Amino acid sequence: MTPERFHTLVEAWGADPRRWPEQERADALAWARAHRAEAETTLKAALELDAWLARDRVAPPSHALIEQIMASAPVPVPVRAQTPSNRRRFWWSGAAFAGAGLAGALAGALAMSLMLLGSPAPAVYGTFDAHEASQDPTHEYAHESSYLGTSFGGSSADWSDE
Repeated sequence: MTPERFHTLVEAWGADPRRWPEQERADALAWARAHRAEAETTLKAALELDAWLARDRVAPPSHALIEQIMASAPVPVPVRAQTPSNRRRFWWSGAAFAGAGLAGALAGALAMSLMLLGSPAPAVYGTFDAHEASQDPTHEYAHESSYLGTSFGGSSADWSDE
């Protein structure tokens, strides 16, 4: 226990050792016994403050104040039992949410199928040979346009000379 820590404990918790934190109480009391003169001056100042604070009394609230507070408090709303109309309303909101998700999935599937209709399928024109396509730049499958506009396609600009 350092003198600074003892002073901090007394300033924060007062002169009564019962209010000090338990884990530091024994060390603080041992330090106070070892340094009696310094500890007494610190404890005397803290005792004066403790006595001044103990003299302060708060009067109990008057009956009129309690009545005023009770009158201004919000009235609790009774919980109504769930009626069949409330259950139906809840069911329809869930069905509407599921229907919106289904409509979005169908719209996405339709958009993808329309996009794929515009590109030639390799099965219609023969088999696709990746090695042959890479060797022959005029090959019809060398640049399939269906994926070039997506995030999976490469850049159309050639930056190799930079």
